[in-house]
Amino acid sequence: MRPIEERELAVLLRKQGKTYPEIQKELGTGISKGVLSYWFQDLELTLVQRERIQKQNLKSLEISRLKAWSVNKEKRHLYISSITERVRGFAKALKDKKVGRIVLAILYITEGSRSQKGGITFGNSDPYIISLFLHLLRFCYSIDEQKLRCTVQCRADQNIAELARFWEKVTKIPEGRFCKSQVDPRTIGKPTKKSGYRGVCRINYFSADLSLELRAIAKVIHKGPVV
Repeated sequence: MRPIEERELAVLLRKQGKTYPEIQKELGTGISKGVLSYWFQDLELTLVQRERIQKQNLKSLEISRLKAWSVNKEKRHLYISSITERVRGFAKALKDKKVGRIVLAILYITEGSRSQKGGITFGNSDPYIISLFLHLLRFCYSIDEQKLRCTVQCRADQNIAELARFWEKVTKIPEGRFCKSQVDPRTIGKPTKKSGYRGVCRINYFSADLSLELRAIAKVIHKGPVV
């Protein structure tokens, strides 16, 4: 196709409301956007043509955005997977009960109650944190399961029975040892916006001795390793 024919066809396509990428695809000759812009500089388009171009440009932008999001999501997934593989062996360190008690103590002093004198109170909304805490508690100490209690703290619009079933699976604490759920009165009339939010699971274990030991561990390690 001769240059003059290319230009005439490009102008014709532009008058049909075609976007630059669409025109480039139709021509199939590698004409740059800069050249197209020069050809179209004196071209007057109707409102319908301009609206069609704007609509197609927005559509292309959305497609590009979704593609970029998908690519970035996959990259992030691979990145996180590589990190997970890198630290996978760390769990073996918890076979040493001293190490397990240190981790347990750190969890307790950061997320546990500071006012509970008769035992341990530990709460969190993350099921992984709750699961880790209970796994370590059961592994590092010969606890009496009958002294374990669980309380669900939630928002007013949440299904309490459903939350209780969820946390029962996470904690392995039977429903009979669940205390009455506590609903935050400040949330009445306010819908829960956070997707997947399961409320806060609060664990109680009635042992003052164990509570004191975990606090003592935190005190003796607060300066880091002894060299």
